[in-house]
Amino acid sequence: MALITGGSRGIGKAIAMAYAREGAKVFICARKRGVLRKAAEEIRAAGGEVRWYAADISKANAVRRLVRQVCRAYGTIHILVNNAGTLGPREPIIHYPVPAWEKVVKANLTAVFLVTREALGVMARQKEGVIINLSSGVGRIGKARWGAYAAAKFGVEGLTQVVAEEVKEWNIRVNAVNPGGTRTEMRAAAYPDEEPMTLPTPEEIAPIFVYLASDESREISGKSFDARGWRKI
Repeated sequence: MALITGGSRGIGKAIAMAYAREGAKVFICARKRGVLRKAAEEIRAAGGEVRWYAADISKANAVRRLVRQVCRAYGTIHILVNNAGTLGPREPIIHYPVPAWEKVVKANLTAVFLVTREALGVMARQKEGVIINLSSGVGRIGKARWGAYAAAKFGVEGLTQVVAEEVKEWNIRVNAVNPGGTRTEMRAAAYPDEEPMTLPTPEEIAPIFVYLASDESREISGKSFDARGWRKI
């Protein structure tokens, strides 16, 4: 059973579709009910088992309700993909608005912490689980005008390593994936002059997420991967 945040479109929806094709039951969440419902209908039309729930996962109470809904529907959580995020303004730090900074960090880092913490409560009891966090190239090497987004993604990389060390005894593995440039709405907003057809689709980078959720990667934890160009060894 897999919970995917930001599962209504783009990379999150592609991961949900890929997991459903592999036979997993999936639960997707995002903030907008209409887009979530449409994504769930597409997954069902392809033969997948899916539930959905609208939530603002930057808020602790909303995350607790989300995890209760998932457990009510499926009884457990085997896989968590922390995919949800937001870009924020492309401004230099000297001009970066404080409210935007707080919003972006909450969406891209605090939300990952909140959902991970709640999911771990389920996974620790069953002594099994997989957590995959979406990172970014600017979460490894900072670049100008990436502001809070880059800082938050650096935090995601660090949080991945911290949690991986803490949950070894429970047979839970935690890894991060940098999708790289992908044909998504967020990428188009960040690079409006880029030709999107030169980029891989979310569906084309989904295989690494299937691999990291499978038993084939059961010995791998605390690592960070690049989705673009990844090939299973």
